[in-house]
Amino acid sequence: MIISIIVCAFNERDTILDVLQGIQDIDFGSGWSKEIIVVDNCSTDGTREILKDGLWPNTKIIFNSSNLGKSASIRVAIDALSGDYAVIQDADLEYDPSCLPNLLVKTQTDNAVAVLGSRILGGKPNYIYYHAFLGVRLLTAVTNLLYGSKLTDVATAIKLVRSDVLKSLNLVGEGFELDFELVDKLLLAGHNIHEVALSYNPRTYAQGKKIRAIDGLRALRVIVRDRLGLSSVYKVV
Repeated sequence: MIISIIVCAFNERDTILDVLQGIQDIDFGSGWSKEIIVVDNCSTDGTREILKDGLWPNTKIIFNSSNLGKSASIRVAIDALSGDYAVIQDADLEYDPSCLPNLLVKTQTDNAVAVLGSRILGGKPNYIYYHAFLGVRLLTAVTNLLYGSKLTDVATAIKLVRSDVLKSLNLVGEGFELDFELVDKLLLAGHNIHEVALSYNPRTYAQGKKIRAIDGLRALRVIVRDRLGLSSVYKVV
């Protein structure tokens, strides 16, 4: 069995090596091998050069010719993956790659099709910006209301999905909205989404955090759009 680990990077020269090394160090257990797919989203800070110079086993590196946005870059990786399961791992160190085996275990013990890493489970959410915490709680509450789910953290970047299901979802996101579109379409398809607790070490805007308040508004539009079945009609811009 193969697990595909998707890493999309844009201007992450300070962390990309640590993230890739952390992924290489993971032992997913007997019977599992890993495939790493890195998509560089036209970085301009030296990330691209670091990726070109490095040598990592079982790693495919894709260089976008222009900045497509995070969600579009993830879709590029989805098209290229060949694993039985796929998981999204950010290129910064807000999420430690060492948490990924816990998500995969859930697929084996509970036969889960999709598993999210939750920053809320465990009772000690760690956020620098209070508005970010409130935004996550609001978007999660709206998702639960509209889709009848009982999730705690729809905005988490760490999402693991069985690959055949992932490829069937007709994702169209381009910016940061795929985090929400992916959850929406899994729920609409009738899949039960599981969650596991993970640690979260947020960074500041000065340290390179890229998500802004406007991205929360776009996410809200995506949640409503998908509930109304309009994702094939328009994208969020």
